[in-house]
Amino acid sequence: MNLSNNSVGTNTRLIPVTKWNDYHPWPPIGGLRHLIFNEKENGFSNCVSRVGRTVLIDEDRFFEWVRKQQEPSTPEKL
Repeated sequence: MNLSNNSVGTNTRLIPVTKWNDYHPWPPIGGLRHLIFNEKENGFSNCVSRVGRTVLIDEDRFFEWVRKQQEPSTPEKL
């Protein structure tokens, strides 16, 4: 299952979790499921869509989320 969304001129791919590694070698499915399980704490919920029992990952939002994780966070004031 590979769904595309062509609304508002964007073209994104929604990939079922079980097929993720058919398109990308990283993260493995177990790592992806860990991210989904903790999606509210780690901000990953923006990447996840659910259709019935099928969990889909928005490919563009996933890589945007990865880039945001690499940005240095501002230190908290003590």
